[in-house]
Amino acid sequence: MLKDFFPYQLAVTSAAFSRLLVDVYQRRFGLGRDEWRLLFLLAEVEAESSLDLGRNTSLDKVQVSRAADRLIKKGLIQRQTSDKDRRLWLYTCTPEGRAMFNEVRNLVEARSEAVLKTMPLQDRRALLRGLAALQRATDKVSEKL
Repeated sequence: MLKDFFPYQLAVTSAAFSRLLVDVYQRRFGLGRDEWRLLFLLAEVEAESSLDLGRNTSLDKVQVSRAADRLIKKGLIQRQTSDKDRRLWLYTCTPEGRAMFNEVRNLVEARSEAVLKTMPLQDRRALLRGLAALQRATDKVSEKL
């Protein structure tokens, strides 16, 4: 049955959890998922290249470019050509972007914690160990492909 198929269970659970978080950053702040990912990365660093944003967000070049364009129009990030490689864009977070990020992050973390608090501590710890193990296994298999 589909409901017993592990990839399906993982996808459905991930989507349900994501919907709870989207409610915070999209409905309250007008940020799309890709925009939130870029803002999250850029608020934590001085500057990031378009190439690194793609690598660190699992977004392709087009998704990075479109999300960045929307964030620029909102005044949350800035873009300039990289001095090291003129083919790349270099993105930075504006003070307004950092302020919004801090506000959104606190609310997203609170929502996430509200979900996790409903789980017994033992289950929470098992989930974190399981996610780490799944990531390691996925990386290992990916290296062989």
